[in-house]
Formats: sequence, structure tokens, C-alpha cells
Amino acid sequence: MNLVNLQDVSLAYGPLVLLDGVSLGIEEGDRIGVVGRNGGGKSTLLAVLAQQTEPDSGRVVHNRGLRVGFLHQRDRFPDSTVGRFVLGDLAEHEWAGNPRARDVLSGLLGGWKLDGPMADLSGGERRRAALARLLIADHDLIVLDEPTNHLDIEGIAWLAAHLNGRREALVVVTHDRWFLDAATTRTWEVVDGRVERYEGGYAAYVLAKAERDRLAAAAEDRRQNLMRKELAWLRRGPQARSSKPKFRVDAANALIADVPPLRNTVELVGFASSRLGKTVIDLEDVEVKAGERTLLEHLTWQLGPGDRIGLVGVNGAGKTSLLRLLAGESGPASGRVRRGKTVNLAHLSQNLIELDPATRPLEAVSEIRQYVTIGKREYTAGQMLERFGFRGDRQWTPVGDLSGGERRRLQLLRLLMDEPNVLLLDEPTNDLDIETLTELEDLLDGWPGSLVLVSHDRYFLERITDRVLALMGDGTLAFLPGGVDEYLDRRVRTEGGVPTAGALPDAGGPAAEEAAAPAVSAAERRAAQKELQRIERRIDRISAREEELHARMAEAAEDYTRLAELDAELKALQAEKGDLEERWLAEAEKAGD
Repeated sequence: MNLVNLQDVSLAYGPLVLLDGVSLGIEEGDRIGVVGRNGGGKSTLLAVLAQQTEPDSGRVVHNRGLRVGFLHQRDRFPDSTVGRFVLGDLAEHEWAGNPRARDVLSGLLGGWKLDGPMADLSGGERRRAALARLLIADHDLIVLDEPTNHLDIEGIAWLAAHLNGRREALVVVTHDRWFLDAATTRTWEVVDGRVERYEGGYAAYVLAKAERDRLAAAAEDRRQNLMRKELAWLRRGPQARSSKPKFRVDAANALIADVPPLRNTVELVGFASSRLGKTVIDLEDVEVKAGERTLLEHLTWQLGPGDRIGLVGVNGAGKTSLLRLLAGESGPASGRVRRGKTVNLAHLSQNLIELDPATRPLEAVSEIRQYVTIGKREYTAGQMLERFGFRGDRQWTPVGDLSGGERRRLQLLRLLMDEPNVLLLDEPTNDLDIETLTELEDLLDGWPGSLVLVSHDRYFLERITDRVLALMGDGTLAFLPGGVDEYLDRRVRTEGGVPTAGALPDAGGPAAEEAAAPAVSAAERRAAQKELQRIERRIDRISAREEELHARMAEAAEDYTRLAELDAELKALQAEKGDLEERWLAEAEKAGD
């Protein structure tokens, strides 16, 4: 059944055209993800679909009696209790007996006091309350504008699973690419006033878009060749021009007029990095506190040269505190932090308060460095701002008047102008659109330093980092070979009350007492953690060498002597890797992983 139809819809704000003759429809059961650049018209498209914004021209037709649930980026909140706002007039026995209501409350508002006032909630908590209110109600079409903002990795995974279990049609704008793949089956890209449609989630959209771009590039090559021939023909002397058929002249002019404009993209570039020594940052028996609360205790950990670490954990477990400790912005309650002499560290924090609102972008960058050399060319601060999307007057716009995404880009540029070799990034994807995210990923792919990343953007985290560590809220830092999936599994076991191996009931009897493992001392545990890190680094080196050997064996396919030598080395490495993995398991047991 058709739910919504847009017929030749156009909408502009002054000279900025957001929708230009758009025609599309939403069918029952559709699950659509909307992507595009910031300011390109995604939120406007949602508002037009929901009939909350009138287009300048065209028609928006809703099926009779259509119930639309709309989550705005900015909602108004009444002066009431949380329970009253989320559940409305439902009596306790009504919502307590409703499986959907219980699922939403536990998934989004777990542990909250429903009789608490809305006024006491933070902006992120109010956002979760608004999402919970929408999901508890019945709708035919759910329209969500950035629903993953203020949700952690667990919350985003829960939301995707919840929406997949519902029958309503869904249209969602989000920069979270993992969520798009998990929750949508079609993709709309809002670009230059058009809405380009693709089948599949984000991954399928990227593949289909690449194929479209390839075909468009081939067509453009053919057009350029034809254009060059026509221009050459036109320029064979003015004396013959009057005799040239008019249709040929018109065709050539049409080719020239149809040359598309250069796309206004944010171009991120690779910066030189000073060389790191063997020591980057070492933590030895460190304790971290927030007031009287202990976040981390007896933590021994090494950040090595070239390490790319993703840091996940429950809210309040200490991720930001750990980054501030690594950056030297705070000290440990006890223990020792040692930094290498060659470390040039840059820390991108979550907040934007360190930038003076009255400062201009050009001034903010120039105070870091007036010039930077990339390759063999020297660039001024103004030229670098242009490459980061600050063109013309935007270089002199006060920081306080910039959008969140622009301020984030400005912060990144200020950090990179100082050519760091250690990056600490705390939620760097906040307020960045997908196009800027992919450019940032491309930059960090070739960046040679050490990196620690805290992010709720699972796609970005898994794309940029090599290893995932977790703060589980019990004062420890755990290495997760299985990455984010293992973290979510552990959280499910913890929240669900599944006993861990150390908490299993005693079978009783003398045999059980003899089999019980002796307690591991703190010193033994720290030694085991150091050994774990050493083993992990060796396994990484072996894996890299294995890939190199496979490539060389392919090249030496006809040289049997060389092939035998390479095969012998490969088997020796595989045997060593097997031994190391067994040792890793033994040390992990001692370390409490």
C-alpha cells in the first residue's frame, strides 16, 4: 500500500535550493535511510514528507488516516515527569503489561526514575525520552531525524534490533553507517536538490554509487572526446565558419555549456609526522578517580608506536578520563605515566569550549602555524582552510557562528597543523556528515602515528582501529579479540546476570578444592598484562609476515627451490603463532581477561 507520495516538489530558502522537482513515494514496510551532506536538505525532506513543512511547489499526498511518528533533531519538552512525558495517560498496569513498552523502557531508559522531572534531564537524556515516547506509540510511518545521537554502542544496537522487529514503514536520517546497514533496506541520497535512490543499506549504496560514478565517468570521457572534436572543427579558421551547418555549431555550444561544475568537496590531506621512538605512553599500576569514585585501578598498559586502539565501554566507565590521563591533562591518583621523548601529542576532546567564540577561523589556525609543508609545496593557513571547506567569508566568520560540523573540522585542522605523531580522539564523528567522515577515514588510513579513538560510531571505530579495548565499569581495561561484537556479548551476559567462570557455584568435595586455582597476586596480574601485550605485538608481526610470504609464494610459483624455502618459513611462523596463542590464553586467565 502506498503511504506517502511527493509529486514534483520544490523548496528553496533564498538562493539555496534544497529540493528541485522531487517525485518519490513510500510504500508500506519500506525501510529507507537518507544520506547526504550537512545542509543538503535531508531534514527538510523529512519535514516535507511528514507534512510539517509546506513546499514552494508540488504536492505531498498522505494516505487517508496515516499516523506519522516524527522525531525531530530539536524537540520541545513540557514541564512534567519523565513517566508522564513518555507514557502519557497510560496506567501502570497498562504499560507494564505491554511488551513493546517494557522493551522500550528497558532499552532506552533503563534504571531511570519515571517520577523524576524532565527539567532535571540533560539534553541527551531528553533526546532518549523523546525517542522512547515515539516508539511506545502506534504509527504507520516512523520518521527519525538523527535518532542515534546521544546513544552509545549498546543503545544503537538495541534500536536497530527494535526497529527490525516492527512492521511500520521507516525513514531515517543518520550519519551512523553501521545503523544504516543494520536497519534499512533502501537508501536515498539528497544531493544538489535531487533525491537519488538506491536499493540496499549503506554498503550496497556505496557499491551502487561507485558503479554509477564509473558509468558517468565513462560517459563524460566520451562527451569530452566529442567536445574536443567539435571545438577543433569550429576553430579551423573564421573564414569557413559561416559555411558550417548551424546544427553542428549549436551542438558544440551545447556540449560546452553542459560541462558540470567542480564539486565543492572537503579535501583532507596527509601531514608529515615526526618519528616515534620505542616508548610512546606507558601506564604502570595506575589508579584513576572521579571524585571519590574509582574508575580504573592497578592498570598497567602500553601504547606502542603505530598502535591503533579503539576504546569502548559503558557510559561513566572512564573513557574520557583515560584519554585525559594519556594526554597529560590530568594525573593518576596513584601509579606512574611515562611518555616518550619524541611524542608530539594532539587531543581532540568532545567539547568545543576551548575555541573562543569571537575568534575567526583564520586566526584560530594561524596561531598554531602560519605555514605547513606538504610534500614539496608550502601552504598558508588560509589555503589549508580552503582545503578543509572554509572558503571566502567563512574564514572570517566568528567561531561562535559556525555549525557544529564546521567547528569540528576547524578543531581537526588545528590539531593536524601541529603535525602530531600521537592522536587521541574523543568522539571525533560528532556533527560530521558521511562525506566528511569518509574523507577523515581516508586521511587516518595513511597516517603513520599512534592512535586512541573513543567513538559510538561503530562503523568508524572498526574502520580506523586495529584492536578494541573495553572499560567494563569494574575498574579494568580488557582486550577484546572479537572487537565490538565481543563487547556487546559481554554486556549482555553482565546485564542478564549470566555468571562468569569465576562466579560459578562450587561443586563441593575435596577434588573440587584441589582443582581450585590459587589466587593471583596483583604483581602476577600486572606481569601477565605486560606479557599479553608483548605476545599481541609478536602475533601482529607474524600475521604481517604471513601475508608477505603468501604474496612472495604467488610470485615464485614456478621456482620450486624458492617456493620450498618460503613454505618452510611460513610453517615455522604458523607453529610459533599457535604456541603464542596458547600462551596468550594462559596469560589472559592470570590477568583476569
